[in-house]
This record gives sequence, C-alpha cells and structure tokens, in this order.
Amino acid sequence: MVATFYKYQGTGNDFIMIDNRENFFPQMDVKLVALLCDRKFGIGADGLILLERDDTYDFRMVYFNSDGKEGSMCGNGGRCIVAFANFLGIIGERTNFIAVDGPHSATVNNDVVSLKMQEVYKLNKKPNATFLNTGSPHHVQLVNELDTFNVVKEGSKLRYGIYGASGCNINFVEQESSDTFNVRTYERGVEDETLSCGTGVTAVALAMHDLGKVKGNYAHINAEGGKLKVDFDFKNGVYTEIYLIGEAKQVFKGEITW
Repeated sequence: MVATFYKYQGTGNDFIMIDNRENFFPQMDVKLVALLCDRKFGIGADGLILLERDDTYDFRMVYFNSDGKEGSMCGNGGRCIVAFANFLGIIGERTNFIAVDGPHSATVNNDVVSLKMQEVYKLNKKPNATFLNTGSPHHVQLVNELDTFNVVKEGSKLRYGIYGASGCNINFVEQESSDTFNVRTYERGVEDETLSCGTGVTAVALAMHDLGKVKGNYAHINAEGGKLKVDFDFKNGVYTEIYLIGEAKQVFKGEITW
C-alpha cells in the first residue's frame, strides 16, 4: 500500500496527517501507527491524525498517540487538522468538526488557527497541583526554575504514581508576568516531554485563573515550541468560550509504503 501523508506542526507538536475520506487507512493496526510515528524507523511524529467524512460536520478528526493507540482530544492536533482541511479545500475560514470529545468550531487566518475547546465544569485541587480535563486529563503544577526542571523524570513519576494505568498528562508551570506563563509538559501516550500540548496549555490557563494568578479572561502561554494564547469566559463556576489560538503549519508532504 502506498499512501500520501502530510506533516504538520503546531508550536512544535508534530503530527502525521492523512486524508482518509475514502477509509483506506487500517486504523486498527496499532503497530503500523506506532511505526509511522517512530522517529528512527518511520516518518516521526507526536501523533497521527486521520481526516474522515462525517454526515453532520465538515469532517471527523481521529487522533492516535505515537504509541499507536487512539487518544483523547489533542488541542494542537485539532488546530493542525483545521489547517489541513483548509489546505485540502474542504473548509474556508470557518469550520465545525467532530472529534473524540465532541464538536468543535474553529477559524483559520493564514497560519493562525483559533480552536474552540469544550467547556470545563470542574477543577480538582490536589496538594501543590490542580487536576482538570480539557478534552484530555491534565495535572498542572507550579514549580521553580522550570528551565532546569527534570520534566521526564518527575512527569513519569506523577503520571504513573498518582493516576494509575490510565495515566495523566503532567504540566509544570512557572509564572513569567501577570498574564504570561511558561510551561513544559510530559504527555502520556508519547511518554516523553513534547514541545507543546494544546489541551495542556488550555489546562494551564484555566488552572492559573482558578488559583487567582490570572485576573483577566485570557492568558499567554510559552511552550517549549512556541507561543499560544487562551481566551475564555468564566461564569457561575464554569469556563466557557474557551479558545486555543496559535500557529499551525504544514512542514512537508510525502509518500509512505507499507
């Protein structure tokens, strides 16, 4: 089988994109997905995303982690698939699509994609951390000296030690200014630090607001791979109108044989 693929990245979070509207891709083949994502023996990526047809929405997003297993929502992947759909001519500047966590709307303006995330109703306070689900589960923890922090060691320890077999994404945060935060993330499924995590960046913005670190209805987040902005409303204990905003770019196109 020979297939065309595209490589996209959103603040360094990189994905293999495949137009699967004809349903040719063997998405149950965990080993194949893991091989394609392998950085030494495959294309190399944090995950693989299929763009598929949907009867109600503009398209369906199906996301796989680099371990080959279907994952929960990926915010940067969501921004990248919107850019991909725009490139394919499936959508214009606006879209409504469906993902594993439900429907999403988005706008695309050149390389900048603004993706609407799901509402967040509950944040759980833990000792020295906050847990919340922004389409994927996230642990958000303030630390000092983030630049030298051992994210892989401490992230894997928390991911397995606190959250069990299902695990959790672990975000370590340091405040830079009144509305700006630096973050480094250990992602489950990748089982390593990634340059950026969209649902993690969203979780950081909301957790910092919940802790009183953010006074307005937005936050600027500096991930290792670039800058993102999160806008939101907060009423009656619920975070609504949450938008993850940043660049999503095509890196290259190629063919793969399996």
